Amino acid sequence: MALLGDSALAMWWDMAADMRAEFEHWHSHEHFPERLAQPGFLRASRWSAVDGGEGFFILYELQDHGALSSPAYVARLNAPTPWSTRLMPHHRNMVRSQARVLHSHGAGVSRHAMTLRLSPREGEAQRLQGALRALIEELPLRAGLGGAHLLRTDTPAIAPTTEQRIRGNADRSADWIFIVCGYERETLEALGEKELAPAALEALGAAPGAVAGWYGLSLSMGRGENGPAR
Repeated sequence: MALLGDSALAMWWDMAADMRAEFEHWHSHEHFPERLAQPGFLRASRWSAVDGGEGFFILYELQDHGALSSPAYVARLNAPTPWSTRLMPHHRNMVRSQARVLHSHGAGVSRHAMTLRLSPREGEAQRLQGALRALIEELPLRAGLGGAHLLRTDTPAIAPTTEQRIRGNADRSADWIFIVCGYERETLEALGEKELAPAALEALGAAPGAVAGWYGLSLSMGRGENGPAR
């Protein structure tokens, strides 16, 4: 198994504690179903920061890169619902990466996820990609882990959207994204001290300044799972 489709939308943002309950209600019961109704959107997952802070990590798995610029999706981004319009300004420190899946192995959804936002050093992209691919083939087989995935941002050429303007500024993006999923938080945290520690990543060809985060699963929803009750 691997991530569904060959592209993804990966996002990180902060949500203040006093808005969290309404945000999660909206995100679970309006926003996820709305997005999964768009062409090519296959699965949506939301994780929250394990330290109890304000951070969230959201991953949409997409059939192909064209889903990010389909007329239906762009129209939705430019016509947010009233509830979306109310919540969008509260998405702080947004990082939004429209990406292609370079390598993927194992489960795409687990109880815990570690994310890395990183870039290769100049001239080291091929070496770094090869090293991360080797980890992707091996990590999902370890006790406590279930999947590993490498994405690379490839932003489609579309004009800034109404949703972006509501959020108040242009979204930042990651360059490369490395995701490890597992069922043991301690195993993921150990990766951040060993194979995926800053010094280890730089030895593989990564530029300094990789950003790591650890998250616990809040909700996962597949296309069609939000249909009428039976």
